[in-house]
Amino acid sequence: MRIFYTLMWWLALPLVLGRLWWRGRKEPGYRQYWGERLGFYGARAANDEPATIWVHAVSVGETRAAEPLVDALLAKYPQARIVLTCMTPTGRATGKSLFAKHGARLVQSYLPYDMPLLVARFIRHFEPRICILMETEVWPNLILQCGRDQVPVVLANARLSERSLGKALRFGKAIRDAAQGISLVAAQTEADAQRIRTLGASHVSVTGSIKFDVAIPPAALAAGAQLRRQFGQRPVFLCASTREGEEGMILDAFRSARASLPANVLLLIVPRHPQRFSEVAAMVEERGLSVQLRSALKEAGASVAPGTEVVLGDSMGEMFAYYSACDLAFIGGSLQPLGGQNLIEPAALGKPVIVGEHTFNFAQATEDCIQQGGAVRVANSDALMQQVARLLADSEARDAMGAHALTFANSHRGATARTIALLPDLK
Repeated sequence: MRIFYTLMWWLALPLVLGRLWWRGRKEPGYRQYWGERLGFYGARAANDEPATIWVHAVSVGETRAAEPLVDALLAKYPQARIVLTCMTPTGRATGKSLFAKHGARLVQSYLPYDMPLLVARFIRHFEPRICILMETEVWPNLILQCGRDQVPVVLANARLSERSLGKALRFGKAIRDAAQGISLVAAQTEADAQRIRTLGASHVSVTGSIKFDVAIPPAALAAGAQLRRQFGQRPVFLCASTREGEEGMILDAFRSARASLPANVLLLIVPRHPQRFSEVAAMVEERGLSVQLRSALKEAGASVAPGTEVVLGDSMGEMFAYYSACDLAFIGGSLQPLGGQNLIEPAALGKPVIVGEHTFNFAQATEDCIQQGGAVRVANSDALMQQVARLLADSEARDAMGAHALTFANSHRGATARTIALLPDLK
């Protein structure tokens, strides 16, 4: 099966590269650093390079989640450096923003495609002492090559939904061999741990989610405070990390519910993917709603116009600022069967949270937050607006819900330290 898997990679490579070029029409970052994806990294540096820790975070969410772990690793091993790999330009940009503070101690690269030759090139060039994969990244050839080169593989902050488990099991022996090649799994929940054991991993511990340990940057809070001043005294409802198919539903429900909402309510929409910013702006205008862009507000430093009904968050790396500036937040990806996004960040800021029915990507965290009174679940976009109207009209209920969300977030901290304690000694 693994040989077949590798052959399919080689056969698909021209199509994969063609897709990269095609995606580069809207996201130019996809047309950069192709050599890294193919295992070419230029000349080797001097032989006295520090010990290398390899951390892989596929995109934006995983990169943000990796921040506490990266900081802790560099603090524990002051002579080491980290090579941070990703798969997307937005993930790379997030890494550049988050880890500029570490200077030369953190190097970024794209992950080579999962073919033995390309992975071997990566390992020869960087000579990592350990490979730490974040969350759900199980690559059969990568893990096999790490085993051949005696590089321990750790799956950190690991999560695996029932749906993902079903997909993984279709790969049969290839995925079982990969799971058995993982030296250590630090799972978010016991349910995640059990599903990962089903794949064949043997050394599995439950450490909790590292995302609870992410520190809120003071600069983000300052940006949020400035944004709130630009919003004025208006109530602000945030729809964060929305996905394709959701914005239209939200805008239609918002327009239909105007009579039950505060007259001056401001809808703040932040799409998950930047290539969709212009598409969502067009959706707003098609429905006759007045819109302003966050980028324009940031450049001009002006207040939101009194007649503006929607602000489109068309900026990267400002999610904490958006959460800080809102009164309550809906978490995208949950109205459609997409699994939902991370609700920990708004909870950590003491914001009431609303989610849809599809939250399998963060199932345990979502259920815990709901049970502790920090979040509510809605069935559809109309029910979403009913909850928005209720909470915006009842400041006491809104404040109590936010306080419960903050308690939930604070009570789950410590996963980073538990994960670090499990790692093999790199000295």
